[in-house]
Amino acid sequence: MVVRALRREPSRLLRLACWSVAETLPALSGGYVIARAVDDGFAAGRPGAGLMWLAVLAVAWAVAAVAARQVLLLIAGIVEPFRDDLLRRVVTGALRAGRGGDSAAVARMNHQVELARDAFGAIITAVRTFVFTVAGVAAGLTTLAPEVVPLVLTPVALGLGLFLLSLPALARRQREFIVADERTAAAVAAMAGGLRDVTACGGEARVAASVGREVTRQARAARALARVTASRTLSLAVGAWLPVVLLLAGAPWLVRQGVTGGVILGSLTYVMQSLSPALGGLVQGLGVSGVRLAVTLERILHAPGPPVPHGDREPGGVRLELRGVRFAYGTPGRKAPEPVIDDLDLDVPEGDHLAVVGPSGIGKSTLAALVAGLLTPDAGEVLVGGVPAARVHPAARALIPQEAYVFPATLAENLTYLAPGTPPERVDEAVAAFGLAELAQRTAGGPLDPAELSAGERQLVALARTYLSPARLVVLDEATCHLDPAAEARAEAAFAARGGTVIVVAHRISSALRARRVLVMDGTRVLLGTHEEMAASSPLYADLVGHWEGPGRLPAGTVAQDADVAADGGPQPAALGGDLDRLDA
Repeated sequence: MVVRALRREPSRLLRLACWSVAETLPALSGGYVIARAVDDGFAAGRPGAGLMWLAVLAVAWAVAAVAARQVLLLIAGIVEPFRDDLLRRVVTGALRAGRGGDSAAVARMNHQVELARDAFGAIITAVRTFVFTVAGVAAGLTTLAPEVVPLVLTPVALGLGLFLLSLPALARRQREFIVADERTAAAVAAMAGGLRDVTACGGEARVAASVGREVTRQARAARALARVTASRTLSLAVGAWLPVVLLLAGAPWLVRQGVTGGVILGSLTYVMQSLSPALGGLVQGLGVSGVRLAVTLERILHAPGPPVPHGDREPGGVRLELRGVRFAYGTPGRKAPEPVIDDLDLDVPEGDHLAVVGPSGIGKSTLAALVAGLLTPDAGEVLVGGVPAARVHPAARALIPQEAYVFPATLAENLTYLAPGTPPERVDEAVAAFGLAELAQRTAGGPLDPAELSAGERQLVALARTYLSPARLVVLDEATCHLDPAAEARAEAAFAARGGTVIVVAHRISSALRARRVLVMDGTRVLLGTHEEMAASSPLYADLVGHWEGPGRLPAGTVAQDADVAADGGPQPAALGGDLDRLDA
């Protein structure tokens, strides 16, 4: 992946090399300018000439400052696509292997990928700086005094060789430390999650001993890593400081060879100002970031767990059936908490329009994820057209979450992403149906900038994209929460007229009024029926409708309770959980 990232845009590498040459102008000219300023200027009694030479060095630094900005931008252009490729591979692997809820997979996505990105950038910076600096110093020393070159570059090569010899051991110790760190984190997390049970069962000593063993292993690995890391100090001593010693010790010999004091001072400038920092950066970059990148990539790309088939079967229709479904969030092998969904039976015939209503945290989004196949039930089965939900081909159903995704491309490309080849007239139909005409005019066929779109506009794009897709089962998990009531009603009406099955996790009670049937989840029982049936049989639903309508229906613009409320209801809006929305006009 590293080689592919570097070869992705050869022109970018060429520009990086050109700007790197400009950035290393001080390394190329620094020693030479100092030597001339001393010998031809200040030591010769011509301070004006000395200042002119120093002005040349100032100009070199100014050019280097401009080049440094361009270098950073070019490195970012290499590193960020590398991060995207790595994250895409990790996410795909986690989903295909069924590890979407695995904490290790989440850690790799959120932490190790960032470590790899940062390490890759540090390596490019360190290696590039060292290569161009050594080339510049070698050219400068050759121009200044060829006799000095062996005294400077020989110990640099020796120090670099010592460091490269230590890299395999360093990588091995770094790998052992990362593994020990992960095991310690897992042990501590397991202990924290079960503290109540540990205390109740009197298992403090046993758990402390178990966690203590992992901490001891990590400390041992850290000490071993520190011992190997100390070899970097020897490399720096040889490569960065030995040239200084050789120049000072060899000064009498150099003077006998006709080398002036200014030349010796310029040579020391090359070593102290350019070579030593560059070698230190390389040792730090490869010794820390390089090893970290190698180990992290190995952990990410070679994670255990064979991929399992997913999303490969065409269902016979999209009739939804849940039989005895139970689901609880928890770690396998440990005592699970109370189930979020327990023994749920549900039939949603093809073509139905179902609204799911209930308090915040009651399990509405969990139900949506089960239907979409993102979660697997602990017991029972979820079938779509007779096929287990996790095995249904993605084209058969779509889940739109609360946070919609829009990518940098034209509006038409965003809308047809799930349905390539959609005729322009169908795209225009979706634009009109979801009120995207103003956005289409504003962008005028150019690419969308997701950062410049409002949350509501992003939701409308996601809704229209799904509208054009072949999915016959659509689940809206609060996918209209950022829309005003009129836009929400227009979107739901479009899906109802489109055909197929629509399941709406209701954000407002108005969504339930538009549905054919309503599923009320209140934590103690699950009721299913029409709006009228639920208002008569479910106190929770009747309370929600009462808050929404009020005596004779509240006037437009009045704040009222939406469908996502606390279980105990209550007459005061401040005491009710969930979001507060304005009523439909």
